[in-house]
Amino acid sequence: MSVHILGIRHHGPGSARNVKAFLEELQPDIVLIEGPPEADALLSWAGHDDLQPPVAILAWQPDNPRKACFYPFATFSPEWQAMLYAKEHRIHARFMDLPLAHVFGLENEAAVKAAANEEGPAQEDDIIRANGDEKTRLNSARQSFFSTRQHLRQDSQAATDGEVISFPVRQDPISHLAAAAGYDDGERWWEHMFEYRQQQEQVFEAVNDAMQALREELPQRDNQVEQLREAWMRKCIRAAEKEMFQRIAVICGAWHGPALQNMPKQKEDNDLLKGLPKAKVATTWIPWTYNRLSYESGYGAGIPSPGWYEHIWEHPTDDGTRWMALVAKLFREQQQDTSVAHVMEAVRLANALAALRQYSRPGLEELNEATLSVLCNGESVLMQLIRDQLIIRDRIGSVPHEVPAPPLQSDIAQWQKKLRLPQTADFKDYQLDLRKENDLERSIFLHRLQLLEIRWGTRHEVSGKGTFKEQWRLQWDPSYSIDIIEKGSWGNTVAEAASNYVIDTANHTGTLQQVCQMLESAIPAELPAVVDVLIHRINNLAATSADVLQLMQVIPPLVNISKFGNVRKTDAELVNGIIESMIDRICISLPPASTSITEDAALALLELFYGMNDAIGLLQHAALTGSWHNTLQTITGNRQSAPMIAGYATRLLFDAGILRGEPLLQGFSVAMSVANPPAVAASWLEGFLKGSGTLLLLDESLWGMVYSWVSQLENDIFIQVLPLLRRTFSNFTAPERKKLGAKVKRGGSETAIKIVATGETDAARGEQGIRVIMQMLGLVDSKLLADGA
Repeated sequence: MSVHILGIRHHGPGSARNVKAFLEELQPDIVLIEGPPEADALLSWAGHDDLQPPVAILAWQPDNPRKACFYPFATFSPEWQAMLYAKEHRIHARFMDLPLAHVFGLENEAAVKAAANEEGPAQEDDIIRANGDEKTRLNSARQSFFSTRQHLRQDSQAATDGEVISFPVRQDPISHLAAAAGYDDGERWWEHMFEYRQQQEQVFEAVNDAMQALREELPQRDNQVEQLREAWMRKCIRAAEKEMFQRIAVICGAWHGPALQNMPKQKEDNDLLKGLPKAKVATTWIPWTYNRLSYESGYGAGIPSPGWYEHIWEHPTDDGTRWMALVAKLFREQQQDTSVAHVMEAVRLANALAALRQYSRPGLEELNEATLSVLCNGESVLMQLIRDQLIIRDRIGSVPHEVPAPPLQSDIAQWQKKLRLPQTADFKDYQLDLRKENDLERSIFLHRLQLLEIRWGTRHEVSGKGTFKEQWRLQWDPSYSIDIIEKGSWGNTVAEAASNYVIDTANHTGTLQQVCQMLESAIPAELPAVVDVLIHRINNLAATSADVLQLMQVIPPLVNISKFGNVRKTDAELVNGIIESMIDRICISLPPASTSITEDAALALLELFYGMNDAIGLLQHAALTGSWHNTLQTITGNRQSAPMIAGYATRLLFDAGILRGEPLLQGFSVAMSVANPPAVAASWLEGFLKGSGTLLLLDESLWGMVYSWVSQLENDIFIQVLPLLRRTFSNFTAPERKKLGAKVKRGGSETAIKIVATGETDAARGEQGIRVIMQMLGLVDSKLLADGA
């Protein structure tokens, strides 16, 4: 009976290659893998044709789905290769990490204790959050390193004897060995000492020796969960021995290797594991992405370059030629001139750099430097393209539909398959024609997911006329799986869950605008029962709402909802009744609400007027349009109305053809009269000219009034109203402002004179006036005037 501890680095192609070779040579009868025992049943799916990495085990607490964690695997993950070996050779395979039932139980217990003591969240030493991969704890010390036995022992001895600089306690232990070898980056040292090396004799013994030295010499933090994990792993090994397995292979993070090889007494571990709290745990397989496997995603055991790791897994002997060929192909697809000579020179440069640095072969760093120099001519812009498309890669795995999953997740997967909407790591655009049955079903499905707050699809505006087209951009994120599980408590199907969730949310929402937004989303989702509940809820909220502004906010979306009737095959009359009653209430309450308000309030109300007027125009309802126009006339006739609101109401009446000719000029003259404070007149003018300056270009009478009013303002008054005028004219388009400026240059003053000078001229009175003016100017002697000269 023998136990073989294989210390590995998670997601390392070198580790995966060595584990595979070791297992094939050892031919064990059981494989113990670091992972959650609750997922043992999922191991049988390894090797299935439709289970293609990257994938992940999703584990969650059913009564609290937000408490969840992932165990990702790529093709080059050592654990994945161990699973495949066990499946292909039909031997036993088990996960041996501390059960998540206890991990979640400890978290729950710590949270309750912290809340009871009002001490805030639990400390890191009390409990380690299952964040991403449960195989990564505290720091990258749990990630193993590899090299030949002799070199590792020399580095370990150097670090132990203090021949290199001293490191902080929390530093990655691998960095000790990297520094001893002359590296400033532990990750880069590890790659060159292990990932790119072809011959790895006795690597696992060397790893264990070095980790043993580091654990003995470096100060260790007293971490409860870490001790529990290693105690449980030893318990699993003892259990396998009792079951009389003869060759036991243990796949674990290298940091744990010494703790599993040098076992304490069984009683010590039993006492440590006694009385641990528990929680319910469920597991399933889900697709994963390379992007979420990288460091940049925040994944604790992430790797810097999953696409590159896949390349060296598939082509371990590549000297850079294959990689540079991929780079050249990518550049040519982007219309970049790249010849075979470029590729050859880049490969030569990469290998030369590796030789200068005393590496056995070029790594990603050398290949990137060669690419930048030869293929990019020193310009780093294209390097971002290489990073996205080759180094990281937009790749997503796949999971068989038969894998046990929560009902809602299964229903979503079935709809995705039926509607041909695959999950993709990169975004994909769809333009849906709602007149086609399949596109209509796609739209309904995506709208229902949005109601469930599963943001897989983002809707964009479509240019052109009509409401029968929708533009969607879809991009899958593995974290949506948690959202799906959480929403699964509302129903087993998308339609059922969306209906129950929206109805419950609406019943607990007191904001009329939010309920109207839900209704706007529920109509295209084709949930009639939900629509009925939401309309009833809107009626109740509108009946009890005394806020006319809130009512005005919801009218435009409600009118848009009514326009879905023909395309969506829904009855628009469901909302027409509520729209009519709300507009009637607005028309009654709006004139008082437009009086005695501040400028900021008037600006906010002005935007609501704009949306309200457009909505009523879209309805084409004669009675409602008449009520709205009567309301506008009431506002313009009330001298207590806010000047800006009165000016805009006048403009809306002019646009509707109700206020034209002499009544319009009279109202404009009154508003712009010198008897009014300049600030009030400027505010009225801002409201009147909102949206367009074309009116001043076409109507000479209105233009003359504005010109005369501005011309007679005194300098200090003009300076006061200038900000208001500037804000008014800044809303015009550039061509409108240019034409107005040209109009001023051509003779705006003449226009003003024409308007002011009206009626016949009295020559006799004019002559008398001239004499007085000349005397005031000192041009004529007063005695001459007295003599009648």
